[in-house]
Amino acid sequence: MSQHLTSRQAEELHKSMLAYLVAANLPTSAAALRGELNLDVDEATRKKYEGLLEKKWTSIVRLQKKIMDLETRCVALQHDLDAAPPSSLSRRTADPASWLPRAPPRHVLQGHRLPVTSVAFHPIYTTLASASEDASIKIWDWEHGELERTLKGHTKAVLSVDYGGPRGGTLLASCSADTTVRLWDPADEYKTVRTLPGHDHAVSCVRFIPGGHRGAPLAGHLLASASRDRSIRIWDVTTGFCVRTLRGHTEWVREVSSSLDGRWLVSASSDATARLWDLQAAGGEANACRVAFTGHEHVVECAALAPRAAYVHLAGLAGAGGAASAPARPSHAEFVATGSRDKTVRLWDARGTLLLTLHGHDNWVRALAFHPGGKYLVSASDDRTLRCWDLAQAGKCVRVVEGAHGHFVSALRWAPSLWRDVGVGVVGGLGRDGKEEEEEEVTMRCVVATGSVDMSVRVFAG
Repeated sequence: MSQHLTSRQAEELHKSMLAYLVAANLPTSAAALRGELNLDVDEATRKKYEGLLEKKWTSIVRLQKKIMDLETRCVALQHDLDAAPPSSLSRRTADPASWLPRAPPRHVLQGHRLPVTSVAFHPIYTTLASASEDASIKIWDWEHGELERTLKGHTKAVLSVDYGGPRGGTLLASCSADTTVRLWDPADEYKTVRTLPGHDHAVSCVRFIPGGHRGAPLAGHLLASASRDRSIRIWDVTTGFCVRTLRGHTEWVREVSSSLDGRWLVSASSDATARLWDLQAAGGEANACRVAFTGHEHVVECAALAPRAAYVHLAGLAGAGGAASAPARPSHAEFVATGSRDKTVRLWDARGTLLLTLHGHDNWVRALAFHPGGKYLVSASDDRTLRCWDLAQAGKCVRVVEGAHGHFVSALRWAPSLWRDVGVGVVGGLGRDGKEEEEEEVTMRCVVATGSVDMSVRVFAG
C-alpha cells in the first residue's frame, strides 16, 4: 500500500481502477487486478465507482493549469513591484502628511433613499454618521463598510451631523429642516438625550465647539447651529439652553465651523459673505463679528479655518498682502478658506484680505476640508469631483478625483486626528510660566468621507 494513502483511500482507488478497466472493456486486465488485490466487488459497487477515476484525473489537470497560471501572474506582479518607485509602494506606510484621497474609494455605503446632506466622523472610533433628506441618520463602521444602525426622530430632511461634546461623553448632534437640533448618545444605543428648539427656520448646520483641552482638544460642552433664520445660536449641551445668538448675516447662514481652541467661528451665508466671530470679544454681540469676507459673486456654501500646520504655507501667500510671514504668536484664526456657488475657492487672512482665488471647479463648490498636515486643501463640488490644492505651491491643483460620485458631491469631511496628551492646559495656550506650551502629539488619520445627491456615502482611505 502506498505510504501516501490511508487504507480507505487505497481501497477506493483500487475499486475505481477496477471499474475503469471493466468500463473500458479490458476484462483480462480487470481480472488480473482483481486477483492481485483480492478484490471482491459486486456489480452495484462497480457501477458506483465507474467514471470516478476520469473525474479525478481531469480535476487534477485543471488545478495544475490554474496553479501554473497563478505562478506566472505572481512572477509578473513581483516584477512590477520591484520596478515600482518608492512613492507608489504601500500607502499604509506612506507619510500621512502627504496622503491625498484617490479613486477608487475603499467603500461605497448605500442605504439612504434620498440625497446625503452631511457626514461626520466619531473622534475616536471607526464610526461614521451620515444625514439625508430622507429624514434619517445612518451610523456606519467605515473600516469594514457596514451599516450599524439607522436613527429616526426628525420629521423633515436632516441637513447636518457632527460628533463632539463633553470629555468622556461624546454625543452626536443633528439638525433638520424641521427647525430643531437633536442630541443623540452613542453610549446608550443612540437614544435622543435632548431636543433643542429655538430657530425660526430650517437649521442648516451644527458643529461642536472644541474646548481645546490637553488630551481631548475636540471635547467641549458648547454647540453652534446655523439657520435659514439668519442667525447662529450657541447651545450648552449639558443644560440644553441657548447661551448666545449671533446675528449679522442678511440671508440664510449655510455653514458654521469652529477653531480648535473654541474661540473663533467662521460662517458662510447666502448673502455672498463669510464672517469671522470672536466668542471671547468684549462688548457683547455687537463686537462678536470681527471680519466680513466679501468678494464672492454668489452664495458662499462653505467656510473653514486653516489649522496652524497650514500657516507656514499660507504665510507666503500673505506676503502679497503685506505680511512676509505668519505672526510670531498666531491665533487659531489667521487664515480662512471659503467655497461658493461662483465655482471658486478663496483664501483670506484674518483681516479680510483676499490672498488667492482657486479656479478649477465647473460647478458650485459645496464643501472644504484642510489636510491635518496643513499642506493641502480639499474641495468638493457639484461637478462630481474632489480637487486637492497644494498650499505650498501657491494653491496649485495637484490632484483631481474625477467621478468621485455619480451626482453632485454635497458633503466632505476628513477624519479627525487622534490626540495624545503630553501636558496640561489648553492647546496653543500659555503655561503657568507664561511660555507657550508644547503642542500635543497627534496621529493623522488618512480617511476622507463624502456624501452625494446620488444617495451614497464614499470612504477614501489610505
